[in-house]
Amino acid sequence: MKLNLKVPIIFFDLETTGTNIVFDRIVELCYIKVYPNGNEESKSMRINPEMHIPESSSAIHGIYDADVVDCPTFKDIAKTLANTFEGCDIAGFNSNRFDVPLLVEEFLRVGIDIDLRKRKFIDVQNIYHKLERRTLSAAYKFYCNKDLENAHSALADTRATYEVLMAQLDHYPEELQNDMTFLSEFSRMSDNVDFAGRMVYNEKGEIVFNFGKYKGQKVADILKVDPGYYGWMIQGDFARNTKQVLTQIRLEAIKR
Repeated sequence: MKLNLKVPIIFFDLETTGTNIVFDRIVELCYIKVYPNGNEESKSMRINPEMHIPESSSAIHGIYDADVVDCPTFKDIAKTLANTFEGCDIAGFNSNRFDVPLLVEEFLRVGIDIDLRKRKFIDVQNIYHKLERRTLSAAYKFYCNKDLENAHSALADTRATYEVLMAQLDHYPEELQNDMTFLSEFSRMSDNVDFAGRMVYNEKGEIVFNFGKYKGQKVADILKVDPGYYGWMIQGDFARNTKQVLTQIRLEAIKR
């Protein structure tokens, strides 16, 4: 099924030095940009993470230090990449929990505050888990009747994710709508305020902490009764986007 698009959508996948969105870096990024008229453009790029790629990570994606030593850094490509993503909805496999937060962290690390707040985020893994609960390779076999060759190659994973979403729309015509707003809502597991999910909206639409001793309590209230908590988070090992959102909430609370 062809996607019903109002704006372009980018399917993307990252290969990284690890799974920590605060400390780990991108070593490969691949994307397929699909336009409302059906045209596509794709790109695959290796990136020098400016740190050692742990052997455990290289064993998964097959990218070693020597493979990226002469590649551009993220800072080198950041402005061009931000322009590519500007105005597009975003899709991936496990992207809401990993790829999007890590990508935003990379942008903020080099001083680019890319505004994704108005974008739709479609996580094909969440759709799959809600309806079938399996992995990308299994999803590809189930929906597309194909074996996923070169799994953990960013380009192969990106193409498979794009094909799986189109097949899901065909497979679940009663459950799914070919509409990016619907798919964004359906594929969301939690109502995150920051991309890392440290703060979420509760059932009343209030922003609450989603971790630690204040889990479930309103962020604005905690910043008033325990102002040191803000300093602890700002100085702590939290994602830059989390600190950015927390600061915005604090400033809004002060204005009131």
